[in-house]
Amino acid sequence: FRMSPVIVVSLLLSLWVSNVDAEAKYLSMDNHEQIINDNQVVFVAFCADWCPFSRRLKPIFEEAGKKFKEDHPGASAVFGIVDSQAHPALNDKYFVNKYPTMKVFVNGELVTKEYRSTRSVEALTAFVQQQLQTAMHEFSSEDQLNANLDKSKRNIIARFADSTSIGYSNLKKMSSILKEECQFYIGKAATDSIVFLDPDTNDEQKFTGDLSNYEFIKQWLTDKCIPLVREVTFENVEELTEEGLPFLIYFRDIDRKEDDKIFVDVVVRELGDQKASVNALLADGKKFAHPLRHLGKTAKDLPVLAIDSFQHMFMFPDMSQLTVPGKLRQFIMDLHSGKLHKEFHETMDQKMIDLAKFNAENPEGHEHGAAKDGEARPPAVKPGHTSPPPSVFKELKPSNKRYSILQKTEL
Repeated sequence: FRMSPVIVVSLLLSLWVSNVDAEAKYLSMDNHEQIINDNQVVFVAFCADWCPFSRRLKPIFEEAGKKFKEDHPGASAVFGIVDSQAHPALNDKYFVNKYPTMKVFVNGELVTKEYRSTRSVEALTAFVQQQLQTAMHEFSSEDQLNANLDKSKRNIIARFADSTSIGYSNLKKMSSILKEECQFYIGKAATDSIVFLDPDTNDEQKFTGDLSNYEFIKQWLTDKCIPLVREVTFENVEELTEEGLPFLIYFRDIDRKEDDKIFVDVVVRELGDQKASVNALLADGKKFAHPLRHLGKTAKDLPVLAIDSFQHMFMFPDMSQLTVPGKLRQFIMDLHSGKLHKEFHETMDQKMIDLAKFNAENPEGHEHGAAKDGEARPPAVKPGHTSPPPSVFKELKPSNKRYSILQKTEL
């Protein structure tokens, strides 16, 4: 018996399709929720065929899925691909604004931080393996807990009588999602309890709600582990820009920790209800010297407070007024009302005089030595500059050298 060439080709194609399906599952509106809920970790690449970066990633991503399955055959993990052109509704659902975008779901929940690291088989498989690891550190005694506890970090201390309880399961699920923001410790006790240790105040804050209510405990842990004021670094600034909120940046001297606490306290008091309208951030004023210079300031002027709206930058006018009730809140309200932009133009002449004087006294590159003869140097002041200083942090958004960025009209 001899099979016809057509049958042979069909069988080979069938085997190839099955193999591809084993390497990476293609997600759609019809199947994505079941896949996400049925697996501990689902690592998803949102791709578009017209995007050159997506075309480069897809074979690597599929190969990573294949290798992970071979190395960890029993693991509850899936590499998933979304054809974003065929399933635009999934883009909207998960706020995809660039290709490729790689997101991870753990225990059915979307992890806030996207994957932004190396696009190699080794890096992708290592990332998924890391997501599978437990985020909870067990302790058998108070001495063991205290020996391992890093009080400079945000810590969740939980004690449970029964590790099969719903409350325990809820905590375990959330610990996987928030493990980069909080350290989770779990021990045994006659009575169930969860406590948050605040590194800023050293206070112990106890969870007083229903441990079996997942949404309740999720909200409480998220509020504790993701603070109102965060640190911006060159490592996380890209993902912070993608949150789309104006930056309220406190440029500070990292050796003066007491100043940080003053700013945090004011933000908590004045802007507790503004988490959805502004990103309050701490920045190392020496590392972020370029934005400071943009405002006509140097490390000698720290601390400096400014807003970067991703269009312009506005400086808090008088740092001695920061702790005056209502002043910081009014600064934010004035941004949203357009008053800051209006006031800039009303006082523009004096600002331009001050900026020209600053640049004359602080030439570019002064801190690192003068420019060599014949070396190009940008002008100290742009002639005819009639707007607030343009945004610096918008330049740190996702690069078009790694992503195809969607414009709002394309979303």
